[in-house]
Amino acid sequence: MSEEQFVMTPIGHVRGGRTAAIDDDWGGERAVIELDATRFDPDATLGLAEFSHIEVVFVFHLVDEEIVETGSRHPRGREDWPRVGIIAQRARNRRNRLGLSRCRLLAVDGLRLSVEGLDAINGTPVLDVKPYMSEFAPRGEIRQPAWSHELMARYWSLGDA
Repeated sequence: MSEEQFVMTPIGHVRGGRTAAIDDDWGGERAVIELDATRFDPDATLGLAEFSHIEVVFVFHLVDEEIVETGSRHPRGREDWPRVGIIAQRARNRRNRLGLSRCRLLAVDGLRLSVEGLDAINGTPVLDVKPYMSEFAPRGEIRQPAWSHELMARYWSLGDA
């Protein structure tokens, strides 16, 4: 089986917000996604402001290749949680270092998207932005293990606010 390779070029970058990838309290974080004006016409975002949320695909660009996980581990290093495979987690030290986040779209100003709750840091390369549509929400029952609820308990909190 031959290995396929894809070259991705960022369509923009995250500006503002956090400068470090801290695990929790992302709910109130505000930032701007600046889309690359050399890759988009000014009307590329036309109609986007009608949506309340967007999905953002990005690169965990500060994750060192040396710490990429290809097997299993205890999430956040917590031995009281079960050892699970990297594919059963949303950790940033994944093989392709891709992140996916759904965040609130606050405003659209040309190629600048103001967002809240994007769990990416200042300077993060953005690979794609899509409007969130309720029809893409999961269908049927959603299940997940108890440890994952505990892990996510403060992830979207507002911190000290």
